[in-house]
Amino acid sequence: MKPIYLLLFLMMVTLTVKAQNKMDNTYFTWDDFVEGFGKEMVSAEDVYGNMVDNGLKDNALLPVDFTFISDSKENLEALSTFITEHYPYKIQGIKQFEDIWELNGVTNELPVTSNNLLYWMLDMYKRGYEFDAYLDAYGAFNDAKNQHFPDLDKKNESIYFDKGLECYNEGNLSGAIINWSLALTINPQDVDAYYSRAIVKEELYTWKAALADYDKALEIAPDFISALLNRGALKDEHDDYKGAIEDYDKALQTGKADEEEEQLIYFNRGNSKYNLKDLTGACEDWKTAYKLGADYAKEKLDKYCK
Repeated sequence: MKPIYLLLFLMMVTLTVKAQNKMDNTYFTWDDFVEGFGKEMVSAEDVYGNMVDNGLKDNALLPVDFTFISDSKENLEALSTFITEHYPYKIQGIKQFEDIWELNGVTNELPVTSNNLLYWMLDMYKRGYEFDAYLDAYGAFNDAKNQHFPDLDKKNESIYFDKGLECYNEGNLSGAIINWSLALTINPQDVDAYYSRAIVKEELYTWKAALADYDKALEIAPDFISALLNRGALKDEHDDYKGAIEDYDKALQTGKADEEEEQLIYFNRGNSKYNLKDLTGACEDWKTAYKLGADYAKEKLDKYCK
């Protein structure tokens, strides 16, 4: 099994910044997205709770019906095309109700757990925003007497991991998380699954959950350079500059970083030192990164280290 390596994970995604996320939406704006984010997470938990009350057992395989709404048919048509190209879902049609358009569809069978439903919802919530459409409703019919489940035999661990990687490469973020979670259900020591899942949780704006997965990966494999790099960058992005520097120090101390990783470690550590007002230390690290071949460090040196 091979993890997903994000070697240039220098600027982490956050919910409140990163200008490219602030699209020119007119129906479902960035402010709407941010304001509704927490409420949608609570709603997903409520939907899951209702399903459990009706007899749902964890990882029962169910198709999930979903509805997006927008004031633009063209936006929903574009969203429909995107979904069918990147997800194994079926679009059932687009209809108009007064001045609102509605897109209805259904997923493939998903192993439903609280976290799986949450990340599926966040994936769809994000995709809807990208097409100026709002995820208005979703749910699944659960026949408590006729539930079936994925095969969690040990032999399938690598199959689920590889399927998660395939989903990620196709742009199916929730599918990636779901399959890596199945791999972890089989083997809770699968360090690559924790690491890979952390990356996607960041993409879906749940940085604390991502941090927990990086923590677990590093608990199992303390010398995992890419996990130390990504966790350090995540800590820096959320103002834990000392914690970030500790991770970069650990990565250097392993003595296992390759040339490109070493460049990143020094460059990122320089950024964290700069954020702590340690300009001397920052310039030393950026200079080292540049000497090691990180041409991108020159901009920092020219701007701050004259």
